[in-house]
Amino acid sequence: MALLLLFVLLCGDADFTRSLSITTPEQMIEKARGETAYLPCKFTLSPEDQGPLDIEWLISPADNQVVDQVIILYSGDKMYDDYYPDLKGRVHFTSNDLKSGDASINVTNLQLSDIGTYQCKVKKAPGVANKKFQLVVLVKPSGTRCYVDGSEEIGNDFKLKCEPKEGSLPLQYEWQKLSDSQKLPTSWLSEMTSSIISVKNASSEFSGTYSCTVKNRVGSDQCLLRLNVVPPSNKAGLIAGAIIGILLALVLIGLIIFCCHKKRREEKYEKEVHHDIREDVPPPKSRTSTARSYIGSNHSSLGSMSPSNMEGYSKTQYNQVPSEDFERTPQSPTLPPAKFKHPYKTDGITVV
Repeated sequence: MALLLLFVLLCGDADFTRSLSITTPEQMIEKARGETAYLPCKFTLSPEDQGPLDIEWLISPADNQVVDQVIILYSGDKMYDDYYPDLKGRVHFTSNDLKSGDASINVTNLQLSDIGTYQCKVKKAPGVANKKFQLVVLVKPSGTRCYVDGSEEIGNDFKLKCEPKEGSLPLQYEWQKLSDSQKLPTSWLSEMTSSIISVKNASSEFSGTYSCTVKNRVGSDQCLLRLNVVPPSNKAGLIAGAIIGILLALVLIGLIIFCCHKKRREEKYEKEVHHDIREDVPPPKSRTSTARSYIGSNHSSLGSMSPSNMEGYSKTQYNQVPSEDFERTPQSPTLPPAKFKHPYKTDGITVV
């Protein structure tokens, strides 16, 4: 009886091993951003699996904010790859004949958003099988920069720094001296695998070309640094020169302000003087009124003159009248006839 039961169990196990199964083991796959990830899914069928073949790949994103979503599907001898917008056009089956037992896929141009758990499901009634694969997308170190933080002078303390612009952790650093003696100071040895080397009491022997290599699991990057340790500069002279320069600049600014202020005062003074002159000087008389006044004064003078000198005076005075006024006045002024008294004698004295 025991032997019969054992025979039945062995037969059952044999039937189970002959059913549909995925032979590829579950695994974690690491790839760099921009590369192509190969996700294997090999399967075998049993004679009992007579139904239609269906293959589907699903993704469970790393953020776990959405449920499993189909990214590519094979059903009814047709392939569909437009289910998941983030991977549309970037996921493909690697085999042209999926019935041969290869449901592997390629995910091209990997992005950080592609990180997650991928599941391969194979169905062929009555058989069903599935396997999961973890995809990790890493960023290679890039844009690494080497520089000196501090003054490269003898006796000073400064730091050598190596900083990549991007790169997935963990990162490994390695410093090397490429020139001169290629012998590194003993005090640096403990820091040759870190991103920063602290230099104490620098000397000219430290001068040379150094390289820093940054690595992670998917790539590496390198930068070069030229270190030139020089004697200390004359700081007192530099400070004195800076002070003199500042003083000269202040003097120049003061002169400019003084000149501008002086010029404004002169312009203001000229305007005030010009305004005062215009207010003090009366407006000039017209030529016509001047000529009339001149002629009127002559009339009054003629009335008091004697006949003996009237003729000569009239000629002389009229000749002094501006010609312009006479050109404007066509008629000469008419003088009233003078009245003369006859002379007479009184007490032997002749009175005019």
